[in-house]
Amino acid sequence: MVSSLEVAGPETKPLEQKFHSNIVIADEEGEEENDSPIEEVRLTVPITDDPSQPVLTFRTWFLGIISCMVLAFVNQFFGYRSNQLMVSSVVAQIVTLPLGKLMATTLPTSKFRLPGTNWSGSLNPGPFNMKEHVLITIFASTGAGGAYATSIITIVKAFYHRNLNPTAAMLLLQTTQLLGYGWAGMFRKFLVDSPYMWWPSNLVQVSLFRALHEKEEKCEGKQTRLRFFLIVFFVSFAYYIVPGYIFPSISSLSFVCWIWTRSVTAQQIGSGLHGLGIGSFGLDWSTVAGFLGSPLAVPFFAIANFFGGFVVYFYIILPIFYWSNAYEAKKFPFYTSQTFDHTGQHFNTTRILNQKTFDINLPAYESYSKLYLSVMFALIYGLSFGTLTATISHVALFDGKFIWGMWKKATLTTKDKFGDVHTRLMKKNYKEVPQWWFVSVLIVSFCLALYACEGFNKQLQLPWWGLLLACAIAFTFTLPIGVILATTNQQMGLNVITELIIGYLYPGKPLANVAFKTYGYMSMSQALYFVGDFKLGHYMKIPPRSMFLVQLVATMVSSTVCFGTTWWLLSSIENICNKDKLPVSSPWTCPGDEVFYNASIIWGIIGPGRMFTSKGVYPGMNWFFLIGLLAPVPVWFFARKFPEKKWIKQIHIPLIFSATTAMPVAKAVHYWSWGFVGVVFNYYIFRRYKAWWARHNYILSAALDAGTAIMGVLIYFALQNNHINFPDWWGSENTDHCPLAQCPTEKGIVIKGCPVF
Repeated sequence: MVSSLEVAGPETKPLEQKFHSNIVIADEEGEEENDSPIEEVRLTVPITDDPSQPVLTFRTWFLGIISCMVLAFVNQFFGYRSNQLMVSSVVAQIVTLPLGKLMATTLPTSKFRLPGTNWSGSLNPGPFNMKEHVLITIFASTGAGGAYATSIITIVKAFYHRNLNPTAAMLLLQTTQLLGYGWAGMFRKFLVDSPYMWWPSNLVQVSLFRALHEKEEKCEGKQTRLRFFLIVFFVSFAYYIVPGYIFPSISSLSFVCWIWTRSVTAQQIGSGLHGLGIGSFGLDWSTVAGFLGSPLAVPFFAIANFFGGFVVYFYIILPIFYWSNAYEAKKFPFYTSQTFDHTGQHFNTTRILNQKTFDINLPAYESYSKLYLSVMFALIYGLSFGTLTATISHVALFDGKFIWGMWKKATLTTKDKFGDVHTRLMKKNYKEVPQWWFVSVLIVSFCLALYACEGFNKQLQLPWWGLLLACAIAFTFTLPIGVILATTNQQMGLNVITELIIGYLYPGKPLANVAFKTYGYMSMSQALYFVGDFKLGHYMKIPPRSMFLVQLVATMVSSTVCFGTTWWLLSSIENICNKDKLPVSSPWTCPGDEVFYNASIIWGIIGPGRMFTSKGVYPGMNWFFLIGLLAPVPVWFFARKFPEKKWIKQIHIPLIFSATTAMPVAKAVHYWSWGFVGVVFNYYIFRRYKAWWARHNYILSAALDAGTAIMGVLIYFALQNNHINFPDWWGSENTDHCPLAQCPTEKGIVIKGCPVF
């Protein structure tokens, strides 16, 4: 799965792995002509291939589809819970290795022929090989990625309480995932075949595959990697019964609130879930990794920049804005993504919506109130603007010459019949994917997307021209952002820009806004995801047609499972996503979808023209565009002036700005727990016990993910789904016991359960 720095709004998924590389480009002449011109690739990727190895075997299909379905279900299932858990494909990568070897030793080797066809094969064509393992992992990573459009289904059914045609919803999911194939096919010559588009994140996967398939000799006093995985897995599995069922409050322990039980300010300072989280921590792996991803897989320089950005924003900028009452901040809770009116009460969207047409009633809006946000949420949107321009500025200053050089070399190389050794091996040993395969998927997907938007009584609100514009934006940005991602591992997301564009062009339509964002943002992201996986297959010498088929099937299977899981949960769990009606101990709070819902109000119903201009409350947030553009300049200047100071180049302004993109879904306790674990493992242990870290770090992360996830699903199906609840006690509440942290502090604001100042 491609890892990236994603510039996004507050509903962004967890932080993925980032890399910092000093790239050495070899000359194309002489001794280097038989290897890659990129040093990191030469050191990591083998230049051999065995085209006789079976690839699309029964083992590949069976383990791949099962992995895809399980990860799609688990991640979608946990996405609705207070403590989310993102299980990565690394779990399947490790778990399926012994299963593949077991199948190779137990399945019958005899060949059979399908009646009425010329097709024959065997359930067991020989030893389980690395190429099968790669394709199984591609299946798994597609499932783990989920489907972004499920949030549209959730906000329609659980927040707006409206009906949605299931066929329209299914088409929405499938087409937003599949449109990217078209762009991927058009640009794969540049982004895959060229050795200068080297996709640094794939080198980690290549390294892990080689480590798992190398013969490991048993040494006295040392455990095999598999045994280590099993031990950690069972410990993690057994332990999660505590935070997942017996003692949910252990996920966020906020001692300050227990001492000052009647002070709003003290609880705002101490609450790990609704405040600054001073002194808070969680004893739960899903607290550590559920929202920001596993810190064990993130390099220390990225942890330092990301956590540093969090500290500057959360403990310097935000307190200044809040306690100086900027934007009437004290009228609203300190930490929330909810929307409010001018009286400090929740914004009542039903008062300004035409129920029949499901769009804004302007006279009703003008007689009601402007839309207000907590200052925390408003600043997060401002920083999202800054992250976009900071990424452009940073890449232009630090990587502009390099990217331009890579692009020039790439255009020359694609005209060359050979390229580097990996491209030559692929062209020699395997047939290419015909261009019409990609075009066919694009045409069919676009036609179905058009039917989903224009059919079903136009439930999605997006007109045909909106779909065309979204596709045009995705197509336009796929190649330049792909070049940046393939060479620097930095990706700019399009969700903020797409929200802005459709918000100005077609205001007052909440579903049109989120549908446009999803088609524009996700089709480009999916294209880069497909291309990145193709490059992994390129390095691992997987037949391109097999890669295409596996990706296509995995995408459709994953989307179907995500749709089924979403529809089932929304239909079977009473009051899902409604915090006011759910029991206190219920985990079904939908933190990510609540942010998505509020974004649909801000950008869709109200629109940026009534929010971020003089007509609204927050025109000042536009200054972040300029701040982000200029912020990398001093770092670039001092890095050039003092080249001997290597630490200056480690200051990554886009990463610092993007520290808030996981908020407000991720809370202070998640940042502190994530940062602490990341520093311990990727700074202290990495430096002091590098051999142990190299051998066990990624496997430890995968085992913790797998044990927690499987126990979480088991708890739900075996206990909670059968109404077998643990006896009520103080620790059974799914809170941090800081109720006053959610109270406003402005004089005269009356909120139930809060003191009036």
